[in-house]
Amino acid sequence: MQSQSSYTQLTVYYLNGQSESFMVYDPVDAERVQQEFQQVVRRLLDRPWWVFHLSDQTVCIHIANVAKVEVKPPLPRLHGEDVFENAERVTALNRTTHRE
Repeated sequence: MQSQSSYTQLTVYYLNGQSESFMVYDPVDAERVQQEFQQVVRRLLDRPWWVFHLSDQTVCIHIANVAKVEVKPPLPRLHGEDVFENAERVTALNRTTHRE
């Protein structure tokens, strides 16, 4: 398989209703990136802070403020007691506007 720019897209949904997405690039074989990311995803979810180095800034996210994280492409090799395999989304997530 030829080497190419590969990525994982993370969309972070915050408790306050806001969200943002990050593309994490790696100039290697896409299958290898997926395998490596799947190996560390559980450890990432246990970390209190995630740090994204962007071209113009560094973003630090306190995971306690996060309600949900979506990962694309999917991580089919992620298995365990707390993983629902062969799942299908039936309805989209409903979001309400946060007002103070």
